Amino acid sequence: MSIFLNKDSKVIVQGITGGEGTKHTARMLAAGTQIVGGVNARKAGTTVSHVNAAGETVELPVFATVAEAMAETGADVSVAFVPPAFTKDAAVEAIDAGIGLLVIITEGVPVKDSAELWAHAKATGGKTRIIGPNCPGIITPGEALAGITPATITGKGPIGLVSKSGTLTYQMMYELRDLGFSTAIGIGGDPVIGTTHIDALAAFEADPETRAIVMIGEIGGDAEERAAEFIKANVTKPVVGYVAGFTAPEGKTMGHAGAIVSGSAGTAQAKKEALEAAGVKVGKTPTETAELLRAAFAAL
Repeated sequence: MSIFLNKDSKVIVQGITGGEGTKHTARMLAAGTQIVGGVNARKAGTTVSHVNAAGETVELPVFATVAEAMAETGADVSVAFVPPAFTKDAAVEAIDAGIGLLVIITEGVPVKDSAELWAHAKATGGKTRIIGPNCPGIITPGEALAGITPATITGKGPIGLVSKSGTLTYQMMYELRDLGFSTAIGIGGDPVIGTTHIDALAAFEADPETRAIVMIGEIGGDAEERAAEFIKANVTKPVVGYVAGFTAPEGKTMGHAGAIVSGSAGTAQAKKEALEAAGVKVGKTPTETAELLRAAFAAL
C-alpha cells in the first residue's frame, strides 16, 4: 500500500522539455514511474526520448495542454517544473483539467500566487491534491516517484514520512533505509502549501501497511502545533518527530520562507513540547529521531 501515488499512477510532466524537466523525467522513469507524456504548448506535437526502468528507449509525447494530455493518456498525476513566474498559470491549468494530484517542485513561487492557486483549487471543488510548491515531491519506493527525491536511498517498507524539508527527507530515508518506507512526502516549507502534515498523517493512519510515522518540521509558523493536536485526537500509530532549528539564533530569520519565529510560538522548543504533549517522541537530531522510530517500531 501507499498514499497518493503508486505503480498504477500515470504521470505527466509540465515543463518536460526544459532543463530540470528533462533531467528529472529521466530520473523518475529510472525509478519505475509510469510517465506517459509532458506539456509544453510551444512544442506540442513533438516527442522526447528517454530510457525507462527496463532500459528501453521510450518516446514521450508532448501536448499543448494538461487537458489534452489527460484525454490522450489517462494521466492522473502532473509534476510541474515551471519557472516561478509561470507556476500559477500552469497549476491553474492542471486544476481546471481535473488532474488528481499536482506536484509543484518550483522554488520561489510568490506567496500571493500560491494562495491564489490553492484558493482556485478549493473553489473548483477540491478535486486536485496539491503537493508543494518548493518541495521534493512524493515517492513510493519501488513503485513511483513524482518529484526530485533520489530513488536509490531506500526501499519499500512500513514507515510513512512527511517532511517540510527536502534534504531532511532524504536524510531520514537514509537513516531508516534498513526498515524502508511506504511513502515519503516532502510537503515544502513555504508559508502557503497544498498538502499539510495533517493531510499526510490522516492518510498514513488510514493506510494498513504504514505501521509507524516520522514527521519532520522546522521553526516558524504553527503547522507542527496543529499537527500535534490532530495526532492526539486521531492517530493511533506510533509517531516520532524532528524539528529543525534547535540551534537557530533567536530572532534570526532562517532560509525557508516559512521559518519566521514570533515570541515562543514557532520555536523548535515550543514545537517539541506540543508534540511531546501529544505523545510524540521528538529527537534532537535526525539520527536520534531514527533511533526513536526504531524503538517504537520494535515495540509494536
